[in-house]
Amino acid sequence: MSEKNTLTFQAEEVEANDMYKLLIGSIVPRPIAWVSSKSENNTLNLAPFSFFTVASPSPPTLAISIAPAQNKGNKDTLTNIQDTKEYVINIVSEELGNEMYVSSQAWSSHIDEFEKAGLTPKESDIISPPRVDESPISFEIELEQVLPVGISSLVLGRVLRVHVKRNIYIESFKTDIEQWKPLARLAGDYASISKPFRLPKE
Repeated sequence: MSEKNTLTFQAEEVEANDMYKLLIGSIVPRPIAWVSSKSENNTLNLAPFSFFTVASPSPPTLAISIAPAQNKGNKDTLTNIQDTKEYVINIVSEELGNEMYVSSQAWSSHIDEFEKAGLTPKESDIISPPRVDESPISFEIELEQVLPVGISSLVLGRVLRVHVKRNIYIESFKTDIEQWKPLARLAGDYASISKPFRLPKE
């Protein structure tokens, strides 16, 4: 029951598309996993996903949630990950926003999004899919498991190697976030990260 100053929605009574809008407009800002993968016939794929987080620091495991494509089949990224068991999560900086947007379009599975976005595939050290050379940080990942969650697939992958550009590395395994300026996802829009601050405030 809604209160005077609060709207309350019963989840099972809300249409899926409307609940989606509530979720992506509330769970913000979200980091973007820019996933590079390779098909079994060696076609490169690059696509962004904002349902993304750290699942565990030890062993280092990253999680991305991949919903079905609009035609209800698996997205190329999920197919490639399940077929090859390896992929790269590249981190998106503000200056790579346009390229990320290009790669997010519904390209055919035979299209190389690296080429479409004008990006440089950089050979990974220990896995086959390349990383985005322009990305400030990239994680080479080996698939741990794929868990069905509702209509989506929760992909858990173990980090094998981390690549950090020298110009954004500070020391003690830290990066200068103000230097590389991560891009965040909101609902239909994107956001910059303002100057960080510590809590509690004075």
